[in-house]
Formats: sequence, C-alpha cells, structure tokens
Amino acid sequence: MDTVTPVLRDPSLYRYKGYSFLKKLMQKEFIDSLQDFKIRDDDVFMVTFPKSGTIWMQQILSLICSEGHRNGTEQIDTTERVPWIDIPLMKKDVNDDHDSRPSPRLFISHLSYIFVPQGLRNKKAKVIYVMRNPKDVMKSLYHFEAIAVHTQKSPDFAHLFEKFLAGDVLAGSWFDHVRGWYTHKDDFNILFVKYEDMIKDLRSVVKQISTFLGKELDDESLDIVVKRATFNKMQNDPLANKENLSVDFLNLQNGKFMRKGTIGDWKNIFTVAQSEAFDKIFLEKMGDLPINFTWDIAEEK
Repeated sequence: MDTVTPVLRDPSLYRYKGYSFLKKLMQKEFIDSLQDFKIRDDDVFMVTFPKSGTIWMQQILSLICSEGHRNGTEQIDTTERVPWIDIPLMKKDVNDDHDSRPSPRLFISHLSYIFVPQGLRNKKAKVIYVMRNPKDVMKSLYHFEAIAVHTQKSPDFAHLFEKFLAGDVLAGSWFDHVRGWYTHKDDFNILFVKYEDMIKDLRSVVKQISTFLGKELDDESLDIVVKRATFNKMQNDPLANKENLSVDFLNLQNGKFMRKGTIGDWKNIFTVAQSEAFDKIFLEKMGDLPINFTWDIAEEK
C-alpha cells in the first residue's frame, strides 16, 4: 500500500496509501514529512474533501481569528492567513515553511486523517472538518475541472461520475475520506460542520465554531463575520474569492471559482439512473454512520 501507483482516469494525479495527490504540487516525500510537523497546542486545522466549503471556511476562520480581517485594517489574502499544510511553500522542510508564523496558526488541508501530523493526536490543537453532500460535491467538482490547471478535465459528467466513484479525483475516495475522519474522531480534538448547515443558518455555525476555538465574539463582531462570510459578499471580495491566485493554479477565463454555493444543484446534471445508482452505493458505504445530509433545499429568494 506504500507504493505510488498511477490514477488511470487522471494522469495528473498519483495514488498513495489509497488517496490521490497532485504530481506537480504534492510529492510523496513531502506528504510523508508532514507526520513530523511540529504542532503547537493552539494550532487550528481545517480539513475538507475538495469542493466541500474549503474556501468558505477559510474566510470564516480568518474573520473569527483576526480583528484586522473583520474591520478591514489588514489587507491579507485568506490563502496567506490560512495556508495549505499539504502544499509546500518554499519546497523545503514543512517546519521551515511555518516556524516563523505567530500563534495561533491556521491551516487548511484536503488530507486524510492518516497523513496529518502525529502531533494533532495530542488533542490540544483543534481540527474543524467540513463535509458536504457528495452529489453537490460532484457537481461542483465537474465545474471546477474547467478552471483547474493541474488536474485533467472530464469530457462529460458521466466520466466525472465514474472517476468520483473510483476515487480517481484529488484526495481519492470521498467515502474513505469522510469515513476515515469520522470513525477516528476520538483521536482528535475535532468539530464536524456540515456545508448545508452553513447555508441554512450561518450565524449558528459561526457561533459554534468561535466557541470551539475559544474565541467568543460579541454580537457586533458575530454580525460582521456572518455578513462578510455570506456567499454574495465573498464573490466580490478579492481577498477571499481566489481572483488573486496565480494562473499557475487557476484559469479563471474558463469560469468562476465561486459559482453558486447552493444545496441540490446536483439535480441539474444527474440523470435519474445516476442518482439511484449513487444512492445505493452511498447506503452501502455510509449507511452505518450517523451522518445525515441535506440533499435538496429551496433556494432563498
């Protein structure tokens, strides 16, 4: 299982220990080195499967933890404030990349629980895991492939559907990723958040996160976080909407990074047969876990 194997449906990826990584940005040796990353007790890691609300939660964490971000006195891109732990910044030892950062340090990641630093298991540092119903993940991933530079675009949704079920996408199998983190939740100081709950009641979720982080916000600060973290506000915020990302990562001429941010958009692309087939697989793989997703909701007017 420790050998590197190709990902048949996407040659830009490789598979390692059951999960998929970008060849150009995430080398095996670097992924292995993360096990020895020196954790601080007040570190915060936000983890997602791709297209599950990563950038949204990145903005929320920035707003909760930085007064300067809330009041606009600091013009720091959220990618700098909450950087990726699984993509090397200077292509050296990962500790060299982050040792100089002041505490508390915030990180984002698509890593499976088996790859994160061993120090996270001391239960002092915190993990926030965001999950989204996988049908909407698939729809979002299909559109994301049009602007992603380092992964191969699917010719049609049927191809993406098969890729997703086979785990031939970045991060590997959605089922394994979510199941792994959930069934090993007792190994970490972890809070699970659902993307759909963020859409339905963002204020309650922000309050839950701030309490988990020990950052109790007054009502005025909470209102600011909620207002600036709404989808429409983020779409027009270059510090949060990824418009500033290098063309080496995204080709925004082919589409927007932040597209809709709704629940149930999968209905606009799934066939009845695909939906029924997926429901059966979902029940087989996830039916024993007490995780209930919202699969559809009327969009607010």
